[in-house]
Amino acid sequence: MKKIDLKGLDLTVYTETLDNGLDVIFVPFENKANYFMSYATYFGSEITNFIPAGEKKAKKVPDGIAHFLEHKMFEQESGEDPFQYFSQTGTGSNASTSYNSTQYICYGTKNFLDNLRYLIQYVNAPYYTDENVEKEKGIIAEELKMYADLPDMQLETRLRENIYHVHPRRVDIGGTVDEIYKITKEDLYLCYNNFYSPHNMFILVVGNFPIDDAIKVIHEELDHRENQGDASVVPVKEKKSVRKKEDSISGNIQVPKIGVGLKIAISDLGEYDDLELDLYLTMLSTMLFGSSSTFREYARSEKLLNNIFTDWDNIEEYKTFMILASTNRPEELIKAIKKELSNHELDEAMFHRMKKVWIANEVKMADYIDSTVNNIYDDMIRYHRVIPNKVDVIRNMDMKTLEKIVSAIDFHNLAVVTMKPDEEELVL
Repeated sequence: MKKIDLKGLDLTVYTETLDNGLDVIFVPFENKANYFMSYATYFGSEITNFIPAGEKKAKKVPDGIAHFLEHKMFEQESGEDPFQYFSQTGTGSNASTSYNSTQYICYGTKNFLDNLRYLIQYVNAPYYTDENVEKEKGIIAEELKMYADLPDMQLETRLRENIYHVHPRRVDIGGTVDEIYKITKEDLYLCYNNFYSPHNMFILVVGNFPIDDAIKVIHEELDHRENQGDASVVPVKEKKSVRKKEDSISGNIQVPKIGVGLKIAISDLGEYDDLELDLYLTMLSTMLFGSSSTFREYARSEKLLNNIFTDWDNIEEYKTFMILASTNRPEELIKAIKKELSNHELDEAMFHRMKKVWIANEVKMADYIDSTVNNIYDDMIRYHRVIPNKVDVIRNMDMKTLEKIVSAIDFHNLAVVTMKPDEEELVL
């Protein structure tokens, strides 16, 4: 195995790539009692249009199929429930689907090797029938209806719909009820065979576990697995503009909510390493809207904010900064946000202070298994690699580069959504 020392973090990562392309990442913690393992694929909800391996014609599968497939992996032909298997030894287990990945996890303190072997085995044993697929449709449909009733979900969904013209990121991870009912077992097998292939997957294990025994189990279970070939995802031609600049919806709320999305074309920003660009853009949003920003101080003093959430969205050619907030004065808050984006005055002292805070956080998080898991998993999904020098990259960030990137951004390319209380809610 290849040994990688994470600079400045007192952590060592061991990696190996099997002959079939599957990546293995181990991060040992000898001073901990627990472990965490993830078996993941670079297949998420936004992959719905692709040319299957060995074919020439593109296939469009229903929205939400990645999430549906994740659900069906827990139904085994033997009738055994993976959740029950893990729980018998006090081991936690779960799975999750994002826009660009799906992972199956388990975590605990006992039965490490047996659990690792079982995790690999059940994820490699799809079992779809017409009957069990039909049964699952009703379950997932109810789940989607439940989430669709949540005001925050309604707001974020509408904001994404107004940011993106055609990109599947505008569709909820779970899809829609209509699309779910179109899924067939053939669709599921097609997606599984094309994207749950070793060269499109990785195993991440962090914690206290026997490295030599773990890699032996992985070789025993996965060396014989062959790739089905390379599926080709059909590229999406997304426009630079937002689809709709202003919009208003109503919801079952008492306090109004607002959503603001800033869409940035990566090609406008210049040539940068992906990690470096992400760090500079995150620095920008932190300086403008972070907890210690002048905007937050102003919003608190003016009582403009009840709460606020910010996040970055990354797709192939664009980055989107999203702000979701609740406020009793939505028009004033939107005006204040637009003003902050237009002025974007950057404080160099704050820039250097934030760098120090980030480095301190990286060092602190490296002492915790869950934080280490999240960091490395996110890096694998976002950059397809373990990053050994993130602390150095942060340390080497400079103000001139930030200013250059900021000067290339069109801060008027915004989508704004206001959510107001339903009329009956107002009556109450």
